[in-house]
Amino acid sequence: METYLIALALRRAGYRDVESFQQAMTLPVTGQVDRATLQALEPYFLGYRRLRLQRGDTFWSLAQRFGVPVETVQAANPNLDPLRLPVGVQVTVPLPFPVVPVDIPMTSALCRLCIRGLVARYPFVQRETMTTTAYGRPVERVQLGRGREKLLYTAAHHANEWITATLLLSFIESLAKAAVLGQTIDGEDGAELLRTYTFHLVPMVNPDGVDLVTGALQPGDSQYESARQLGERYPQVPFPFGWKANLLGVDLNLNYPAQWEKAREIKFSQGYTQPGPRDYVGAAPLDQQETKALAELTRKLEPSLVLAYHSQGEVIYWQFADIEIPGARVLAERFSRISGYALEDTPYASSFAGYKDWFIQDFRRPGFTIEVGKGKNPLPLEQFPGIFEDNLGILSMVSG
Repeated sequence: METYLIALALRRAGYRDVESFQQAMTLPVTGQVDRATLQALEPYFLGYRRLRLQRGDTFWSLAQRFGVPVETVQAANPNLDPLRLPVGVQVTVPLPFPVVPVDIPMTSALCRLCIRGLVARYPFVQRETMTTTAYGRPVERVQLGRGREKLLYTAAHHANEWITATLLLSFIESLAKAAVLGQTIDGEDGAELLRTYTFHLVPMVNPDGVDLVTGALQPGDSQYESARQLGERYPQVPFPFGWKANLLGVDLNLNYPAQWEKAREIKFSQGYTQPGPRDYVGAAPLDQQETKALAELTRKLEPSLVLAYHSQGEVIYWQFADIEIPGARVLAERFSRISGYALEDTPYASSFAGYKDWFIQDFRRPGFTIEVGKGKNPLPLEQFPGIFEDNLGILSMVSG
Protein backbone atom coordinates (compact mmCIF):
# COMPACT_ATOMS: atom_id res chain seq x y z
CA MET A 1 0.00 0.00 0.00
CA GLU A 2 1.44 3.36 -1.06
CA THR A 3 2.54 5.52 1.89
CA TYR A 4 0.41 8.47 0.82
CA LEU A 5 -2.70 6.26 0.82
CA ILE A 6 -1.93 5.40 4.45
CA ALA A 7 -1.48 9.10 5.14
CA LEU A 8 -4.84 9.80 3.46
CA ALA A 9 -6.65 7.25 5.62
CA LEU A 10 -5.03 8.53 8.81
CA ARG A 11 -5.95 12.11 7.93
CA ARG A 12 -9.56 11.11 7.27
CA ALA A 13 -9.66 9.21 10.56
CA GLY A 14 -8.30 12.23 12.40
CA TYR A 15 -4.95 10.84 13.55
CA ARG A 16 -1.48 12.24 12.97
CA ASP A 17 0.39 8.93 12.76
CA VAL A 18 0.07 5.15 12.82
CA GLU A 19 0.94 4.85 16.50
CA SER A 20 -1.83 7.18 17.68
CA PHE A 21 -4.33 5.40 15.43
CA GLN A 22 -3.29 1.99 16.76
CA GLN A 23 -3.59 3.22 20.33
CA ALA A 24 -7.08 4.59 19.72
CA MET A 25 -8.15 1.34 18.06
CA THR A 26 -6.65 -0.73 20.94
CA LEU A 27 -4.25 -2.42 18.53
CA PRO A 28 -0.65 -3.32 19.34
CA VAL A 29 1.25 -0.05 19.06
CA THR A 30 4.05 -0.96 16.67
CA GLY A 31 4.08 1.96 14.26
CA GLN A 32 3.93 -0.58 11.44
CA VAL A 33 0.98 -0.94 9.09
CA ASP A 34 0.27 -4.61 9.66
CA ARG A 35 -2.81 -6.56 8.56
CA ALA A 36 -4.89 -5.59 11.60
CA THR A 37 -4.04 -1.92 11.16
CA LEU A 38 -4.92 -2.03 7.47
CA GLN A 39 -8.25 -3.64 8.30
CA ALA A 40 -9.00 -0.91 10.83
CA LEU A 41 -8.04 1.77 8.30
CA GLU A 42 -10.16 0.28 5.51
CA PRO A 43 -13.28 2.42 6.11
CA TYR A 44 -11.15 5.52 5.67
CA PHE A 45 -9.88 4.31 2.31
CA LEU A 46 -13.37 3.41 1.11
CA GLY A 47 -15.57 6.04 2.71
CA TYR A 48 -18.06 3.79 4.47
CA ARG A 49 -18.52 1.43 7.42
CA ARG A 50 -20.34 -1.87 7.61
CA LEU A 51 -22.27 -2.24 10.88
CA ARG A 52 -24.75 -4.68 12.35
CA LEU A 53 -28.01 -3.08 13.43
CA GLN A 54 -28.59 -2.85 17.15
CA ARG A 55 -31.97 -2.61 18.85
CA GLY A 56 -33.26 0.93 18.46
CA ASP A 57 -31.09 1.80 15.46
CA THR A 58 -32.74 3.76 12.66
CA PHE A 59 -31.37 5.27 9.47
CA TRP A 60 -31.85 8.66 11.08
CA SER A 61 -29.93 7.73 14.25
CA LEU A 62 -27.08 6.25 12.19
CA ALA A 63 -26.98 9.40 10.05
CA GLN A 64 -26.81 11.53 13.18
CA ARG A 65 -24.06 9.37 14.70
CA PHE A 66 -21.83 9.58 11.64
CA GLY A 67 -22.68 13.11 10.57
CA VAL A 68 -24.16 12.36 7.13
CA PRO A 69 -27.54 13.08 5.49
CA VAL A 70 -30.10 10.38 6.19
CA GLU A 71 -30.77 10.14 2.43
CA THR A 72 -27.25 8.81 1.91
CA VAL A 73 -27.80 6.04 4.47
CA GLN A 74 -31.05 5.09 2.78
CA ALA A 75 -29.40 5.13 -0.65
CA ALA A 76 -26.60 2.83 0.57
CA ASN A 77 -29.13 0.25 1.77
CA PRO A 78 -31.84 0.13 -0.91
CA ASN A 79 -33.06 -3.35 0.03
CA LEU A 80 -33.96 -2.42 3.60
CA ASP A 81 -37.29 -0.92 4.70
CA PRO A 82 -36.38 2.00 6.99
CA LEU A 83 -39.53 1.34 9.04
CA ARG A 84 -38.67 -2.32 9.62
CA LEU A 85 -34.96 -2.61 10.29
CA PRO A 86 -34.16 -6.11 11.58
CA VAL A 87 -31.68 -6.34 14.44
CA GLY A 88 -28.42 -8.00 13.45
CA VAL A 89 -28.61 -7.18 9.75
CA GLN A 90 -25.49 -5.59 8.29
CA VAL A 91 -25.86 -2.08 6.89
CA THR A 92 -23.61 0.28 4.98
CA VAL A 93 -23.11 3.71 6.53
CA PRO A 94 -21.32 6.43 4.51
CA LEU A 95 -18.66 8.46 6.29
CA PRO A 96 -18.66 12.27 6.26
CA PHE A 97 -16.05 12.88 3.55
CA PRO A 98 -15.92 12.40 -0.22
CA VAL A 99 -14.77 9.01 -1.45
CA VAL A 100 -12.57 10.53 -4.16
CA PRO A 101 -9.56 12.53 -2.89
CA VAL A 102 -8.46 15.39 -5.11
CA ASP A 103 -5.22 16.33 -3.32
CA ILE A 104 -3.07 13.24 -3.92
CA PRO A 105 -1.99 11.45 -7.13
CA MET A 106 -4.52 8.99 -8.56
CA THR A 107 -2.78 5.60 -8.65
CA SER A 108 -4.38 2.42 -9.95
CA ALA A 109 -4.87 1.14 -6.38
CA LEU A 110 -6.53 4.38 -5.32
CA CYS A 111 -8.75 4.28 -8.41
CA ARG A 112 -9.95 0.80 -7.48
CA LEU A 113 -10.60 1.89 -3.87
CA CYS A 114 -12.60 4.89 -5.07
CA ILE A 115 -14.73 2.75 -7.34
CA ARG A 116 -15.37 0.25 -4.51
CA GLY A 117 -16.39 3.07 -2.21
CA LEU A 118 -18.69 4.70 -4.75
CA VAL A 119 -20.44 1.42 -5.54
CA ALA A 120 -21.02 0.77 -1.82
CA ARG A 121 -22.29 4.25 -1.03
CA TYR A 122 -24.40 4.45 -4.18
CA PRO A 123 -25.49 0.92 -5.15
CA PHE A 124 -27.08 2.18 -8.37
CA VAL A 125 -23.48 2.74 -9.51
CA GLN A 126 -22.18 -0.43 -11.16
CA ARG A 127 -18.66 -1.58 -11.95
CA GLU A 128 -17.15 -4.07 -14.36
CA THR A 129 -13.59 -5.22 -14.99
CA MET A 130 -13.17 -4.90 -18.76
CA THR A 131 -9.74 -6.52 -18.91
CA THR A 132 -6.47 -6.82 -17.06
CA THR A 133 -3.24 -5.36 -18.32
CA ALA A 134 -0.08 -7.28 -19.17
CA TYR A 135 0.96 -6.75 -15.54
CA GLY A 136 -2.37 -7.78 -14.04
CA ARG A 137 -3.95 -4.43 -13.18
CA PRO A 138 -7.68 -4.21 -13.92
CA VAL A 139 -9.16 -1.70 -16.33
CA GLU A 140 -12.59 -0.91 -14.92
CA ARG A 141 -15.80 0.52 -16.33
CA VAL A 142 -18.29 2.39 -14.15
CA GLN A 143 -21.95 2.76 -15.09
CA LEU A 144 -24.75 4.88 -13.66
CA GLY A 145 -28.10 6.02 -14.98
CA ARG A 146 -30.88 4.20 -16.78
CA GLY A 147 -31.63 6.46 -19.73
CA ARG A 148 -31.89 5.29 -23.32
CA GLU A 149 -29.06 7.54 -24.50
CA LYS A 150 -25.64 6.03 -23.80
CA LEU A 151 -22.59 8.19 -23.21
CA LEU A 152 -19.02 6.92 -22.94
CA TYR A 153 -16.27 8.91 -21.20
CA THR A 154 -12.63 7.82 -20.97
CA ALA A 155 -9.56 9.18 -19.21
CA ALA A 156 -5.88 8.47 -18.62
CA HIS A 157 -5.04 6.86 -21.93
CA HIS A 158 -1.68 8.53 -21.26
CA ALA A 159 0.20 7.76 -18.06
CA ASN A 160 1.29 11.29 -17.19
CA GLU A 161 -2.26 12.59 -17.72
CA TRP A 162 -3.62 10.77 -14.65
CA ILE A 163 -5.34 13.93 -13.37
CA THR A 164 -8.11 13.16 -15.88
CA ALA A 165 -8.93 9.96 -13.94
CA THR A 166 -9.52 12.09 -10.83
CA LEU A 167 -11.82 14.26 -12.95
CA LEU A 168 -14.07 11.38 -14.05
CA LEU A 169 -14.18 9.78 -10.60
CA SER A 170 -15.09 13.12 -9.03
CA PHE A 171 -17.83 13.58 -11.61
CA ILE A 172 -19.29 10.16 -10.80
CA GLU A 173 -19.38 11.03 -7.11
CA SER A 174 -20.87 14.48 -7.69
CA LEU A 175 -23.59 13.12 -9.98
CA ALA A 176 -24.51 10.23 -7.67
CA LYS A 177 -24.65 12.52 -4.63
CA ALA A 178 -26.79 15.08 -6.45
CA ALA A 179 -29.24 12.38 -7.51
CA VAL A 180 -29.57 11.06 -3.95
CA LEU A 181 -29.93 14.46 -2.27
CA GLY A 182 -32.26 15.94 -4.89
CA GLN A 183 -29.66 18.50 -5.92
CA THR A 184 -28.48 19.95 -9.19
CA ILE A 185 -25.07 19.44 -10.78
CA ASP A 186 -23.96 22.54 -12.64
CA GLY A 187 -27.60 23.57 -12.93
CA GLU A 188 -28.88 20.20 -14.12
CA ASP A 189 -31.11 18.04 -11.92
CA GLY A 190 -29.01 15.03 -10.92
CA ALA A 191 -31.88 12.55 -10.76
CA GLU A 192 -33.19 13.70 -14.14
CA LEU A 193 -29.76 13.24 -15.72
CA LEU A 194 -29.78 9.62 -14.55
CA ARG A 195 -33.26 9.12 -15.99
CA THR A 196 -32.23 10.60 -19.33
CA TYR A 197 -28.78 9.10 -19.84
CA THR A 198 -26.75 6.03 -19.06
CA PHE A 199 -23.21 7.14 -18.28
CA HIS A 200 -20.39 4.70 -18.95
CA LEU A 201 -16.98 5.81 -17.73
CA VAL A 202 -13.51 4.26 -17.96
CA PRO A 203 -11.55 6.47 -15.56
CA MET A 204 -8.13 4.87 -16.06
CA VAL A 205 -7.44 3.24 -19.42
CA ASN A 206 -3.71 2.91 -18.65
CA PRO A 207 -3.25 1.83 -15.00
CA ASP A 208 0.21 0.34 -15.58
CA GLY A 209 1.68 3.55 -16.94
CA VAL A 210 -0.09 5.68 -14.35
CA ASP A 211 1.55 3.74 -11.53
CA LEU A 212 4.96 4.42 -13.03
CA VAL A 213 4.41 8.18 -13.25
CA THR A 214 2.70 8.61 -9.86
CA GLY A 215 5.40 6.74 -7.94
CA ALA A 216 3.37 3.66 -7.07
CA LEU A 217 6.25 1.82 -8.75
CA GLN A 218 9.64 2.53 -7.20
CA PRO A 219 13.25 2.05 -8.33
CA GLY A 220 14.24 -1.55 -7.84
CA ASP A 221 10.79 -2.88 -8.67
CA SER A 222 11.02 -5.15 -11.72
CA GLN A 223 8.29 -3.24 -13.58
CA TYR A 224 10.00 0.07 -12.87
CA GLU A 225 13.36 -1.22 -14.05
CA SER A 226 11.85 -2.72 -17.21
CA ALA A 227 10.31 0.66 -18.03
CA ARG A 228 13.59 2.40 -17.28
CA GLN A 229 15.33 0.19 -19.83
CA LEU A 230 12.73 1.08 -22.47
CA GLY A 231 13.12 4.74 -21.56
CA GLU A 232 16.86 4.63 -22.16
CA ARG A 233 16.09 4.23 -25.87
CA TYR A 234 14.70 7.77 -25.83
CA PRO A 235 16.89 9.83 -23.48
CA GLN A 236 15.21 13.04 -24.65
CA VAL A 237 12.03 12.00 -22.79
CA PRO A 238 12.24 12.70 -19.02
CA PHE A 239 11.88 9.54 -16.95
CA PRO A 240 9.44 8.77 -15.46
CA PHE A 241 7.38 11.96 -15.73
CA GLY A 242 7.46 12.12 -19.52
CA TRP A 243 6.03 8.61 -19.76
CA LYS A 244 2.75 8.36 -21.73
CA ALA A 245 2.71 4.71 -22.82
CA ASN A 246 1.71 1.54 -21.02
CA LEU A 247 4.49 -0.54 -19.46
CA LEU A 248 4.96 -2.48 -22.69
CA GLY A 249 6.00 0.81 -24.25
CA VAL A 250 2.95 1.31 -26.50
CA ASP A 251 1.21 4.68 -26.70
CA LEU A 252 -2.39 3.55 -26.27
CA ASN A 253 -3.88 6.57 -27.98
CA LEU A 254 -1.99 5.69 -31.16
CA ASN A 255 -3.20 2.10 -31.22
CA TYR A 256 -6.65 2.37 -32.84
CA PRO A 257 -7.50 1.42 -36.45
CA ALA A 258 -8.07 4.95 -37.72
CA GLN A 259 -5.40 5.42 -40.38
CA TRP A 260 -3.01 3.66 -38.03
CA GLU A 261 -0.53 3.14 -40.84
CA LYS A 262 -0.34 6.91 -41.30
CA ALA A 263 0.34 7.36 -37.59
CA ARG A 264 3.10 4.76 -37.80
CA GLU A 265 4.67 6.55 -40.76
CA ILE A 266 4.66 9.88 -38.90
CA LYS A 267 5.96 8.53 -35.61
CA PHE A 268 8.62 6.38 -37.27
CA SER A 269 9.84 9.48 -39.14
CA GLN A 270 10.16 11.18 -35.74
CA GLY A 271 12.29 8.31 -34.45
CA TYR A 272 9.69 6.45 -32.37
CA THR A 273 10.26 3.07 -33.99
CA GLN A 274 10.22 0.74 -30.98
CA PRO A 275 8.57 0.45 -27.57
CA GLY A 276 9.35 3.33 -25.26
CA PRO A 277 7.85 6.10 -23.16
CA ARG A 278 5.67 7.68 -25.85
CA ASP A 279 4.58 7.73 -29.50
CA TYR A 280 5.23 4.08 -30.36
CA VAL A 281 2.07 2.90 -32.15
CA GLY A 282 2.41 -0.83 -31.43
CA ALA A 283 2.93 -3.71 -33.82
CA ALA A 284 -0.68 -3.55 -35.07
CA PRO A 285 -3.92 -1.72 -34.26
CA LEU A 286 -5.60 -2.91 -31.06
CA ASP A 287 -2.72 -5.22 -30.17
CA GLN A 288 -2.86 -4.05 -26.53
CA GLN A 289 -5.27 -5.46 -23.96
CA GLU A 290 -6.38 -1.98 -22.92
CA THR A 291 -7.27 -0.70 -26.39
CA LYS A 292 -8.81 -3.99 -27.47
CA ALA A 293 -11.12 -4.00 -24.43
CA LEU A 294 -12.16 -0.37 -24.92
CA ALA A 295 -12.90 -0.97 -28.59
CA GLU A 296 -15.00 -4.02 -27.71
CA LEU A 297 -16.92 -2.02 -25.09
CA THR A 298 -17.55 0.77 -27.59
CA ARG A 299 -18.87 -1.66 -30.19
CA LYS A 300 -21.11 -3.29 -27.58
CA LEU A 301 -22.56 0.00 -26.32
CA GLU A 302 -22.72 1.96 -29.58
CA PRO A 303 -22.79 5.22 -27.58
CA SER A 304 -24.27 8.37 -29.00
CA LEU A 305 -21.27 10.40 -27.88
CA VAL A 306 -17.69 9.84 -26.71
CA LEU A 307 -15.51 12.12 -24.60
CA ALA A 308 -11.80 11.24 -24.41
CA TYR A 309 -10.08 13.22 -21.67
CA HIS A 310 -6.42 14.18 -21.93
CA SER A 311 -4.15 16.96 -20.70
CA GLN A 312 -3.00 19.66 -21.37
CA GLY A 313 -3.79 22.80 -23.41
CA GLU A 314 -7.43 23.73 -22.63
CA VAL A 315 -8.50 22.82 -26.15
CA ILE A 316 -11.21 20.65 -27.70
CA TYR A 317 -10.58 18.52 -30.80
CA TRP A 318 -13.75 17.42 -32.55
CA GLN A 319 -12.82 16.30 -36.08
CA PHE A 320 -11.16 13.40 -37.81
CA ALA A 321 -9.96 13.50 -41.40
CA ASP A 322 -12.66 15.03 -43.61
CA ILE A 323 -15.59 13.24 -41.95
CA GLU A 324 -18.56 15.50 -41.30
CA ILE A 325 -20.68 14.48 -38.31
CA PRO A 326 -24.08 16.21 -38.18
CA GLY A 327 -24.34 18.38 -35.08
CA ALA A 328 -20.74 17.83 -33.97
CA ARG A 329 -19.62 21.40 -34.65
CA VAL A 330 -22.60 22.86 -32.79
CA LEU A 331 -21.95 20.62 -29.79
CA ALA A 332 -18.24 21.44 -29.86
CA GLU A 333 -19.02 25.15 -29.84
CA ARG A 334 -21.34 24.63 -26.89
CA PHE A 335 -18.66 22.72 -24.99
CA SER A 336 -16.25 25.54 -25.79
CA ARG A 337 -18.62 28.15 -24.36
CA ILE A 338 -19.22 26.10 -21.21
CA SER A 339 -15.55 25.44 -20.49
CA GLY A 340 -13.78 28.40 -22.00
CA TYR A 341 -11.61 25.95 -23.96
CA ALA A 342 -10.68 26.74 -27.57
CA LEU A 343 -11.77 24.66 -30.55
CA GLU A 344 -8.78 23.61 -32.61
CA ASP A 345 -7.83 21.28 -35.41
CA THR A 346 -5.75 18.37 -34.21
CA PRO A 347 -2.06 18.93 -35.07
CA TYR A 348 -1.22 16.86 -38.15
CA ALA A 349 1.45 14.79 -36.38
CA SER A 350 -1.18 13.68 -33.83
CA SER A 351 -4.15 13.38 -36.18
CA PHE A 352 -4.37 9.62 -36.60
CA ALA A 353 -4.99 6.36 -34.70
CA GLY A 354 -6.53 7.95 -31.60
CA TYR A 355 -9.61 6.65 -29.79
CA LYS A 356 -11.73 9.66 -30.73
CA ASP A 357 -10.56 9.33 -34.33
CA TRP A 358 -11.60 5.68 -34.53
CA PHE A 359 -14.99 6.40 -32.94
CA ILE A 360 -15.78 9.15 -35.45
CA GLN A 361 -14.58 7.00 -38.35
CA ASP A 362 -16.47 3.83 -37.44
CA PHE A 363 -19.61 5.17 -35.74
CA ARG A 364 -20.15 8.49 -37.53
CA ARG A 365 -21.19 10.09 -34.23
CA PRO A 366 -19.76 13.00 -32.23
CA GLY A 367 -16.48 12.26 -30.50
CA PHE A 368 -14.28 14.77 -28.69
CA THR A 369 -10.77 14.84 -27.30
CA ILE A 370 -10.69 17.36 -24.46
CA GLU A 371 -7.30 18.56 -23.23
CA VAL A 372 -7.67 19.90 -19.69
CA GLY A 373 -5.44 22.33 -17.86
CA LYS A 374 -2.31 24.13 -18.98
CA GLY A 375 1.36 23.55 -18.38
CA LYS A 376 3.61 20.50 -18.38
CA ASN A 377 2.36 16.97 -17.77
CA PRO A 378 1.78 15.67 -15.21
CA LEU A 379 -0.20 18.74 -14.23
CA PRO A 380 -0.02 19.83 -10.58
CA LEU A 381 -3.04 19.03 -8.45
CA GLU A 382 -3.39 22.72 -7.65
CA GLN A 383 -5.06 22.97 -11.06
CA PHE A 384 -7.70 20.38 -10.28
CA PRO A 385 -10.42 22.67 -8.85
CA GLY A 386 -10.31 24.81 -11.99
CA ILE A 387 -10.27 21.75 -14.26
CA PHE A 388 -13.30 20.31 -12.49
CA GLU A 389 -15.20 23.60 -12.67
CA ASP A 390 -14.38 24.04 -16.37
CA ASN A 391 -15.52 20.54 -17.32
CA LEU A 392 -18.47 19.83 -15.06
CA GLY A 393 -20.83 21.49 -17.52
CA ILE A 394 -19.50 19.39 -20.40
CA LEU A 395 -19.80 16.19 -18.43
CA SER A 396 -23.32 16.88 -17.20
CA MET A 397 -24.90 19.02 -19.96
CA VAL A 398 -24.53 16.84 -23.00
CA SER A 399 -27.75 17.66 -24.79
CA GLY A 400 -29.76 20.52 -26.12
